[in-house]
Amino acid sequence: MNTPARERLLGVAGVLLAAVLWGTTGTAATLAPEVSAIAIGAVAMGIGGLLQALVAAPRIRKTLPPLRARWPWLLSGAVAVAIYPLAFYGSMRLAGVTIGTVVSIGSAPLLSALIESRFDGLRLGARWKMGATLGLVGMALLCLAETEPTTGVGSTTQVLQGVVMGLVAGLTYAFYSWSARRLMQRGIPPRAAMGATFGLGGLILMPVLLLTGAPLLGSINNAAVGLYMALVPMFLGYLGFGYGLARVPASTATTITLFEPVVAALLAVVIVGERLPLLGWAGIVLVVACLVCLTAPVRWPGAGTASSTP
Repeated sequence: MNTPARERLLGVAGVLLAAVLWGTTGTAATLAPEVSAIAIGAVAMGIGGLLQALVAAPRIRKTLPPLRARWPWLLSGAVAVAIYPLAFYGSMRLAGVTIGTVVSIGSAPLLSALIESRFDGLRLGARWKMGATLGLVGMALLCLAETEPTTGVGSTTQVLQGVVMGLVAGLTYAFYSWSARRLMQRGIPPRAAMGATFGLGGLILMPVLLLTGAPLLGSINNAAVGLYMALVPMFLGYLGFGYGLARVPASTATTITLFEPVVAALLAVVIVGERLPLLGWAGIVLVVACLVCLTAPVRWPGAGTASSTP
């Protein structure tokens, strides 16, 4: 296997690991129902972001001059990092674990492609479009399955509010992915770019955590959930995501993370006890097909991958 193909495969593996870890967050959040979605989001991304910055501190110090020179990308990415978890966990709390995850992650590839098309001149090949279509259809089937009466989702108004918040989460997720990759493409090492972006985002979230985080200290269970969210899916997950993002385009990375709602749905069935009807399982199959389409090394006749125009 040549070096570019190997690097791409490693990048895909890093993003896929992140997606699996992120898929556990919805189920973990249900284990602390008395903690608000805002507090969950603030502790997860806030503490996780600061830990990323701490680990990457030596690299950040070495790249301070170029980081300062590119402060608009850094600051806008950090603001997106701060908004994302609040919208994401709010979406799951209002619309349910699966719908919140589906809308947030399922909308990100399209929004990411629009961002890259606008700012980078990216053109999407037939293979990417086919994979994204399979994934988005799978997301739609999961949403339809989750809205059946047996799934226990709240009122229609709550679901719609959750969908809107999920779209905000998808947009901010796509944007901070793009801004972090832009920093990397301008010579900032991946860990420095991710550490600075998430560290600054974590600092922005600290006042939110101070105002809403008291229930996290109300019991050992709540504290354990908060620590898990910060250390595993947010810290370790984003390390894997940053590793992958340095090796694949942001639109490809966000499309691969469509595997996250698959993990979320499976855990909701196995651990939370939610019932996933046949329609939902069909959606999972389509999402897996999406991943195969995007990551398989065989190039189909007439198909291409996402690429940048000269």
